[in-house]
Amino acid sequence: MIFFESYKTLILWLSSVSLFIFLFSLVSMRWLAGLIPSDYFINKEESSFKKKNFFLWCLVLLIKNTIGYSLIIGGIMMLVLPGQGLFTIIIGLMLSNYPGKYYIEKRFIEIPAIFKSINWLRAKSNKAPIILK
Repeated sequence: MIFFESYKTLILWLSSVSLFIFLFSLVSMRWLAGLIPSDYFINKEESSFKKKNFFLWCLVLLIKNTIGYSLIIGGIMMLVLPGQGLFTIIIGLMLSNYPGKYYIEKRFIEIPAIFKSINWLRAKSNKAPIILK
């Protein structure tokens, strides 16, 4: 019986995290789509933030990757638990850094339905549409 109680607690915690991520994703989608520079896919240059504050940039990169990989792990768990598993994995992949990320992002955004949806969210935030070419 004690064994069952520990699983109830674990499932309660995982469900709470899943619910939080789901609600956060609903609330933040418009804001996050607005953060993408409109020329992100045509103007690939090094960040001025990295040049000015290298130590702070490394700290932000470490925190961003920690959150990103945590979301990937949480998303994998949500594939069998309640929650937005695939969506959470995608957000985690977008936050974290890995080889080939830019190519994957570009291929993903070139899908017409996704491109239209992101530009619709950007229009709601009064931001210019994303330029691909």
